[in-house]
Amino acid sequence: MTGTQYRIPEFNIDLSRDLFLIAGPCVIESREHVIFMAEELKKITSACNMPFVFKASYDKANRTSIKSFRGPGLDEGLELLKEVRSRVKVPILSDVHDPSHAAPAAKVLDILQIPAFLSRQTDLIFAAAATGKIVNVKKGQFLAPWEMKNVVDKMREAGNEAVMLTERGASFGYNNLVVDFRSFPIMQGFGCPVVFDVTHSLQLPGGQGQSSGGQPEFIPHLARAGVAAGVDGLFMEVHDNPSKALSDGPNALDLSLLAGLLNQLVEIRRCVKKK
Repeated sequence: MTGTQYRIPEFNIDLSRDLFLIAGPCVIESREHVIFMAEELKKITSACNMPFVFKASYDKANRTSIKSFRGPGLDEGLELLKEVRSRVKVPILSDVHDPSHAAPAAKVLDILQIPAFLSRQTDLIFAAAATGKIVNVKKGQFLAPWEMKNVVDKMREAGNEAVMLTERGASFGYNNLVVDFRSFPIMQGFGCPVVFDVTHSLQLPGGQGQSSGGQPEFIPHLARAGVAAGVDGLFMEVHDNPSKALSDGPNALDLSLLAGLLNQLVEIRRCVKKK
């Protein structure tokens, strides 16, 4: 893995060098909330010297129920993320669900993310790759880690070497996910950074009937294990009031718990790097 394609020069971040965090609320809930969350997360990550990318979706197109909140949509959502990037001075990641969204999203986002359910959609991968931006592809819950080599090959065939892969658990019966920690070194073997989506790995998909449940009490355990296993980055959905979150609250980390957890993870990372 070489570092040049994973640099975000404007923020002096190189995602191939040290443990980084992608974090934020699942979806943009309001202008005030998204700015508040970005500011708070920047303070916390800066205090422990951890590279940080802010995440919030402008549209959640794969909600369990037709009645679920999806976000402000492409145009308004990108304008809000543009404001966050300029005001808070943090790099931005958001989901792209449709090939037609890739080009306009790339004008604002530093990293385009392809959701797990869409990880095999060739047209979407090619459209994201064509932007020249870093693309984070979440491994589908239905895929083995070695199958993600096909995704990496598609990206590279499209002329983009800046691909990251994210583990978010595999389907394990109904309404449950399990993480195979072998997937981290397997996917790192493809020559790209591997991210561990801790909070979505603790989601219980559709577990509440018309919405997903979660087991946030296990977030520290999985996060510590992932860093000890040598992941390149962590992904966590974080909210200041998970019980009131408009999307994925049941598996989100409470903002008040983040600083203490990150300090533990930095220490674990230091031990791993020494070895």
